[in-house]
Amino acid sequence: MSSPRNSVVHNVVDVLRCFSTGEPLVGVTEIAQQVGLHKSSVSRLLTTLESEGWVEQEPTTRKYQLGLGLIAIAGPLLANLNVRKVAHPYLQQLAAQTRETTVLAIWEDSAAVTVEQIASDRTVKHTSPLGSRYYSTGSATVQIFLADMEPDTATALIESGHIRLQEGWTVTQARQRLADTRERGYATNLSETFEDEIGIAAPVYDHRRKVVAAVLIAAPAYRVDEHTTERLLEQCLATAATISTRLGSPDAAQ
Repeated sequence: MSSPRNSVVHNVVDVLRCFSTGEPLVGVTEIAQQVGLHKSSVSRLLTTLESEGWVEQEPTTRKYQLGLGLIAIAGPLLANLNVRKVAHPYLQQLAAQTRETTVLAIWEDSAAVTVEQIASDRTVKHTSPLGSRYYSTGSATVQIFLADMEPDTATALIESGHIRLQEGWTVTQARQRLADTRERGYATNLSETFEDEIGIAAPVYDHRRKVVAAVLIAAPAYRVDEHTTERLLEQCLATAATISTRLGSPDAAQ
């Protein structure tokens, strides 16, 4: 048996639905008009929600916005979202747009691991088996995960041998590469691990602003010039941002 539509629970839900990305700040009068309740009733509901941290009042306008207390409610769901399942349709779209192989990698122990892949529809393509593990600082996905770590932690992994220093690089050069990756928000492997392959990777963030995966575009080097690299980079970043948004990242749209 369903509960009546005018129940307190339904009223709370209706009030919370008044907030959106397009209209994050909403006043009592506006909410009352949208939900069909008296302003005094809306005010009481907002006071209760504010005490729980579900809404916050903006001091200048006196309007309300959603509060961080909602994360305590949504956190368990967000933390358990399957990033591979969420990412799959967007990797498919990216592969269709670029006609190159798209990959989702996660970090496990001391390696970037391929957990999803949509192969290019072209005859010449770059692919790898699911479960492939990458340890080299030259790998674009490895750079993404190392750049998210504290610099000393990443350096320790390299110096311990758990992460292989790309041939021709020094530890200092690797640290600079990771600093660049951290600053610009993406990583590249322009024929550095394999002379006939390029890789472009971007980080995927969850609701905690933590890097939980990397989106990679892998392509044969012969068909990727400077202009193509820029286009692939834009598409990779856009896809990673979309997946991050689906995982609840508050910064993905910025």
